[in-house]
Amino acid sequence: MPIFSRPISETPCKRDEYTNRGVRDLKRRRNVLNWAGFAIVLIALVSYIPFFASFPATRDIPWVNYLLFLTGGVLLAVGVRRAFRDSAHYRGKISGSILAVLSALLFAFFVVGVTYFSKQIPGARSALGVGQKAPAFVLLDTAGKQVSSADLLKKHRGLVLIFYRGYW
Repeated sequence: MPIFSRPISETPCKRDEYTNRGVRDLKRRRNVLNWAGFAIVLIALVSYIPFFASFPATRDIPWVNYLLFLTGGVLLAVGVRRAFRDSAHYRGKISGSILAVLSALLFAFFVVGVTYFSKQIPGARSALGVGQKAPAFVLLDTAGKQVSSADLLKKHRGLVLIFYRGYW
């Protein structure tokens, strides 16, 4: 007695119905918009100081970075929406949600850094002018010994301060 009650030729699924296209459509596609949006948000975050802060038009109000954040956010929103609406075809519900929250936190960090922390730098009004006497100070020299400005002025007529960017 056969295992199947009806012959193989009468089964509803025929071999010709299964094509590579049909099997491929069953796989869920990657949701590239989530990752592209997050990459643009990262570019917006890290491009301000080394690139856009050097231009006066984008230093005071970082409008290019805001546009990059907006573009990345829109791509993320479309990707997350597509993942939740058409989850049979697109992946990315969890990863898209996590990337969207991370992007929002990075945007908040950027806005706080630009609007609050950049204003904490003292202005030029409190800086010393040319010919103005500097207050007494003690610094380390290249050998690590303390050098006092008062001691140097006892031995010499003047003192020149040079500020190097970087470390010794």
